[in-house]
Amino acid sequence: MEFFTRAHSRRDFFRQLALGTASFALSKEELHRAIESGFYQDLRLATPAVTEGPFYPDKLPLDKDNDLIHILEGKRAEGTELDLIGKITDRTGAPINNATIEIWQVDANGAYIHSRSGNAEKRDPNFQGFGQFETDSTGEYRFKTIVPVAYPGRTPHIHFKVKLKNRDVLTSQIMFKDNPANARDGVLRSAGDAKAQALLLTELKPKRESAYGGEYCEFPIILGITPEDDHHH
Repeated sequence: MEFFTRAHSRRDFFRQLALGTASFALSKEELHRAIESGFYQDLRLATPAVTEGPFYPDKLPLDKDNDLIHILEGKRAEGTELDLIGKITDRTGAPINNATIEIWQVDANGAYIHSRSGNAEKRDPNFQGFGQFETDSTGEYRFKTIVPVAYPGRTPHIHFKVKLKNRDVLTSQIMFKDNPANARDGVLRSAGDAKAQALLLTELKPKRESAYGGEYCEFPIILGITPEDDHHH
């Protein structure tokens, strides 16, 4: 069966697929043939995986929501407020729903919530240090946290992990454009060439609507899957 015609351009196909309005349904076999034939040559580059690092929490906090700066009512974590927002998609741009994203990072004193973290004696008791969020049909996620400070030997960064059906599918880190420490950061270099490294960088922008001021950034996460994968949804 000839299942693609000139009337269906790659751009139209991906746009319709991302909107969930593709006018034709493809079986797994047809999708595999599409990939083999080069129809998917416009696939987006997947977000590179890098090391999880040694400080994934060894004991998760009781509060694991997506607001890391408020644990107790009336108290707020130290540091510059950061709204981290983005969308999790597959390589065609289609949103991934029911994905769980976890983040963890240092507080304003450079301490993780891990028991072996450096600066543990200075840990901010009002900073959650870890959070989770589950995407809906839009694939969007959001966290309220702080702008990370540098950890010894590292550029400022936020760790993240994406899970589908309770299975880890991507572990990586978010870093920030134009930070001079990026040039000597071994984890960023481990992502690959300059194009791959760029996929781990986001830009801090001033946030105006908050009473505390602060920053926001957008970080798209592209999983290395396409709609024919069993664990896509």
